[in-house]
Amino acid sequence: MHSGAAAAAPTAGALAHTLRPRHVTMIALGGIIGAGIFVGSSAAINIAGPGVLVSYALGGLLVFFIMRMLGEMAHARPGLGTFAEYAALGLGRWAAFMTGWLYWYFWVITVGVETIAGAKLLQPWLQHSGIDAPVWEIGLVLVAAMTATNLFSVRTYGELEFWFALLKVASISAFILVGIAFLAFFGPALTHTYQTLTGDGGAFPNGLQAVLAAIPIVIFSMMGSEVATIAAVESTRPAENIARAVRTVALRILIFYVLSIAVVIAVVPWRTLPVGYSPFIVALNVMHIPGSAAVMSVIVLTAVLSCLNSGIYITSRMLHELARSGDAPKSFTATAGNRVPWLGIILGSAVGFLAATASIVSPNGVFLFLINTSGAIILMIYMVIALGQIRLRHRLEREGVHLGLKMWLFPWLSWAVIAGICAVLILMAITPELRKQLFWSTVSVAIIALAYVVRRRLASAARFEVSP
Repeated sequence: MHSGAAAAAPTAGALAHTLRPRHVTMIALGGIIGAGIFVGSSAAINIAGPGVLVSYALGGLLVFFIMRMLGEMAHARPGLGTFAEYAALGLGRWAAFMTGWLYWYFWVITVGVETIAGAKLLQPWLQHSGIDAPVWEIGLVLVAAMTATNLFSVRTYGELEFWFALLKVASISAFILVGIAFLAFFGPALTHTYQTLTGDGGAFPNGLQAVLAAIPIVIFSMMGSEVATIAAVESTRPAENIARAVRTVALRILIFYVLSIAVVIAVVPWRTLPVGYSPFIVALNVMHIPGSAAVMSVIVLTAVLSCLNSGIYITSRMLHELARSGDAPKSFTATAGNRVPWLGIILGSAVGFLAATASIVSPNGVFLFLINTSGAIILMIYMVIALGQIRLRHRLEREGVHLGLKMWLFPWLSWAVIAGICAVLILMAITPELRKQLFWSTVSVAIIALAYVVRRRLASAARFEVSP
């Protein structure tokens, strides 16, 4: 490295460690609250009816156990990096290569999706103000703003995400409290609430199979809890911060997902909820809360911007780690004077914006293909994490390493999680609406696997050429 680069940071290519515990805590709290619950929950309710509560409970349990596994590995080997490195500890370098690149690809597409979602939310407001801007221009401004936030410093990212998460947590908590007050004191009698819940086909109107079929949608809406394990690396006490995030994830899922959805289906007959429209707005209108649509639009926009902000952050850190381990070009290890991986931030933002542009130019062609190729990737990544945890735990126990944070009922519960992921993938295979996502996501995994094989062979050939 040049001397100027060396002077920019204590260690060449090192990241900053300026995130505080409150940043990591709120990133963990807010990471699981996205547009998936505020809008996407309508699709899950449409499939399972009131039985969707069981879908959320089962999906939340699966995510909770994955987080516990990540917490165990991070607590045993703190400061290694993202979960890709922990998967590599248990399974080998191929696991880091595949999970790293798959996760990067998944979040790049997510950046594109959230860019368009945010632009479409803002466009009517701007038109009302006399500004007639196309979606792509609004999207470009949003991406540029979040890119600038990430380039400024990791502390700036953490601070902005802290306030985004605080607003999301406060709003969903307020919704739950208002809903409970309405059901208990200001709304119709409890007999009417019971009729709303069970009067249209009972608790499981479409059968138990529908409850299981809604689980993939539920899990996709819960993505983001693992972001805390990535952000904690740039804090002063990564092991402690990860452990704190892991221990609170079950409570978050219970409160934010199960309770909020319970309020929705107790207030509004489930069959009247339109798919693709926020069921929270419908419920607030039924409770006669003035200005509910405008308030919820602001909250959804906050969730979208939070996801966009975190998506750019995640793609840059994952690419930085891949480069440091030799699985991506070394140029992506470069950090600026404030120790942020500037090149990875710019690349992630640019590719994400290209994906957003594809949704405008070819919504049913290129963009739909991109969505399908990333649809089931997170489940496959969770599978690798679980397998890596099992292998690493066995090794740590043989070495006599004391584990301050453990996965319960090991190894049976870990294997049960893997069986659960397999069951969800099978559900996707037999569900016509999700089958295409599973197929193309599998193709994505195969392409990354082929890339790893090619990389290994090229590396072996290079070593052979330089050997005496």
